[in-house]
Amino acid sequence: MPRLSEVIAALENLWPAERAESWDAVGTVVGDPDQEVTRVLFAVDPVQEIVDEAVKLGAGLLVTHHPLYLRGTTTVAATHFKGRVVHTLIKNDIALHVAHTNADTADPGVSDALAGALDLRVTGPLVPDPTDPEGRRGLGRVCALDPPLTVREFAARAAERLPATAQGIRVAGDPEALLRTVAVSGGSGDSLFDHVRAAGVDAFLTADLRHHPAAEFTAAVAAHSPLALLDAAHWATEWPWCELAASQLDEISDRHGWDLRVHVSKTVTDPWTAHAASAHPSPATALPTSASRPPSSSDPLGAPN
Repeated sequence: MPRLSEVIAALENLWPAERAESWDAVGTVVGDPDQEVTRVLFAVDPVQEIVDEAVKLGAGLLVTHHPLYLRGTTTVAATHFKGRVVHTLIKNDIALHVAHTNADTADPGVSDALAGALDLRVTGPLVPDPTDPEGRRGLGRVCALDPPLTVREFAARAAERLPATAQGIRVAGDPEALLRTVAVSGGSGDSLFDHVRAAGVDAFLTADLRHHPAAEFTAAVAAHSPLALLDAAHWATEWPWCELAASQLDEISDRHGWDLRVHVSKTVTDPWTAHAASAHPSPATALPTSASRPPSSSDPLGAPN
């Protein structure tokens, strides 16, 4: 069985902390470097629900994409929900490690996993990392869609392939426009609009698109190069990375003979729990099916198996 320090060293090799944004909070939050690790759980959010799952699983390490303390704190008292997370982790000898923006820009990273879930062929980063001589790392991905699909068809694919959430997939643009190239970025992506326009793609799929930036962007490109926007739930666009990261650690474990048991949480931690559709959708823009697939009887959480 490896020590926590050995597993963390392997994770840091995949997602070096120095490649995180200066404002980010990545790395090990809780954990004794000398403790032995037999099980690892990957998840998007370090919330109590996920920590309780790690306890039930008997995991010695929880790896999440989102930081627990992004802006710092002055207390870990259990009277606060983040403090309760810390107390639960320590009481149960569970370490917490975070890979956030350093996983976003990695090769492969969060957007590679998103592209893979959508069956897109990655051709390069949307915002290249200038420190990467091979030009593979960076934020977001530019992808080819083989064969081409309409916006309507691609939105239906995204709704089917990504984990179900209350939001589903929102679309801005002509539903019948044909897409050959698509930019994707897991997580909040409306700060990348200038890069998307420069990439010359037909559509951009991301999350957390706000009214004014989206409206201004679509108006700006409408006259000369119409570009569709597809807005998925933040959690859903980043969850595929958990499966990618777990497979990477599995490979490392096999190579070192660690015999780790690596798991991916299917608990939906998207904060939105319900969606009430308009009673009078526009016939010209309404998609033919729900943009959020219902959970199946064998998949009560609505997350992919």
